[in-house]
Amino acid sequence: MKKILFILFIVSQSVSAQFTDISIVKEVKVNNRGVVVSAHPLASEAGAKIIRMGGNAYDAIVATQYALAVVYPQAGNIGGGGFLIGVKNNGEKFTLDYRETAPKKASHNMYLDKKGNANTDLSQNGRLAVGVPGSVAGFFATLKHCKLPMEKLIQPAIDLADKGFSITEREANLLNSNREYFQKHNQSSIVFVKNNSWKSGDLLIQKELAETLKLIQKLGLKGFYEGKTANLLVTEMKKGNGIITLEDLKNYKVAERKALEFDYKGNQIISMPLPSSGGILLAQMLKMSGYENLEKYQHNSKEAVQVMAESERRAFADRAEYMGDPDFIKDQTSYLISDEYLKNRWKGFSFNKATPSSEVGKIIKQPKESTETTHISVIDKEGNAAAVTTTLNGLYGSKVVVAGAGFFLNNEMDDFSVKPGVPNMFGAVGGEANSIQPNKRMLSSMTPTIVLKNGKPYMVVGTPGGTTIPTSVYQSIVNVIDFKLNANMSVNSPKFHHQWLPETVAFEKNFPETTIKDLEKLGYKAERVNQLGRTEMILIDDNGTINAVADGRGDDSVAVE
Repeated sequence: MKKILFILFIVSQSVSAQFTDISIVKEVKVNNRGVVVSAHPLASEAGAKIIRMGGNAYDAIVATQYALAVVYPQAGNIGGGGFLIGVKNNGEKFTLDYRETAPKKASHNMYLDKKGNANTDLSQNGRLAVGVPGSVAGFFATLKHCKLPMEKLIQPAIDLADKGFSITEREANLLNSNREYFQKHNQSSIVFVKNNSWKSGDLLIQKELAETLKLIQKLGLKGFYEGKTANLLVTEMKKGNGIITLEDLKNYKVAERKALEFDYKGNQIISMPLPSSGGILLAQMLKMSGYENLEKYQHNSKEAVQVMAESERRAFADRAEYMGDPDFIKDQTSYLISDEYLKNRWKGFSFNKATPSSEVGKIIKQPKESTETTHISVIDKEGNAAAVTTTLNGLYGSKVVVAGAGFFLNNEMDDFSVKPGVPNMFGAVGGEANSIQPNKRMLSSMTPTIVLKNGKPYMVVGTPGGTTIPTSVYQSIVNVIDFKLNANMSVNSPKFHHQWLPETVAFEKNFPETTIKDLEKLGYKAERVNQLGRTEMILIDDNGTINAVADGRGDDSVAVE
């Protein structure tokens, strides 16, 4: 049974031992309590449980990620990668980059046929699409900021995998619609395929995944990157054309990077640097639209949307040209977010017409990035904040499950410029800066972000959505700061998205039609889409009251310690 609750205060939330009575909580307001917001109620509850056991925000975010690997297999993962932004109550800021890397045997033209054409099926499906997973290494890198040992943080996920949990109608539909892909890309039987169709309330039990998690619990990092699990992963590679080796797994390293920080109207924005494009895009969009002072306009009015869409257009043109793994390219972040550069970039803006995309960047086809990421926002009662966005890239990643280990592998190699100028699965175009090289991290759009006011966490925010991530986070921030919307309205009001190429502006189906028609008169091409992102937001007011909101577009849920 699934219950959806809209409440403003919770003393506690409990889940039955069989994980069948699932409560979805969309909004809470609390004081002096930790909160966790994620894509699944059982994962949020796993994080909240860890805080109740004496853990902090970083303990909770590790436990929630492990739980999402069990209850949200389409994007939650141990076979993918992610980014973490942390701000501690002592003011310390840190990031962890556990993005996947290209295997050592990867090469610039590995997805091109004999005629030099890109074969995106190979970069998106099956074993050759898999990058070296970073998630588990990222969880262990987070441990130095935690209070509890990994043995405790992983236990809720083990219980969920071992005992099973009831799936929702949404999850049943996803499993059923992907059945053919699962069968095509897996030679062994997997728990995600059964004789009959999945339906709401069915129990999903994952014994192989539970054993994999127990190996990590017992052996630490070596329980994943070496030994039995590593051997099973490499064996899976050899069943097809996969190229990940035991050496690739053993040599994977998390990168600790300096957070990207900038000011917006007296608020300090803390976001992810390269190889995420998200932080740079966020800085560019906020600064460019700041030249027009958005708060003069109404939320989702013609003028506001035009300013924001044109900011998005110019930022995404730079994404294709300049952004990639900073360990492999010249990092031009400081220049790209400087007022000197951005004021010049903004000179061509006019309220009288849409700016042709050809005027703001060299036209090359864009790679299309998958929307199946997932985000977690956490704050504890001590004021430690964490934002994590993590992904397999596409829905269920490569569709390949490691036989004997029970987890999906990513298809993150498609986030490289498979052939510079050829769009990825999200339509994003990339250039040579994001070309394939061994051990290189692929460019990402994930944008976990923490906003500080007077040096303390004011907003913790992020969303899934591929290339729509930076624009959704951007809109969430200006919704609060410029348009004075509360957290619920900011998250759930209709959004739009523009990414330079294609030239269309995507609007959610409930977006004001009058605004769309007014923009079309100026030369904008509109596209209606069902959904843009699933934002998880925490807002903390001047009195310390925490307002946490889980996006109404999915089964997302808040849990309180």
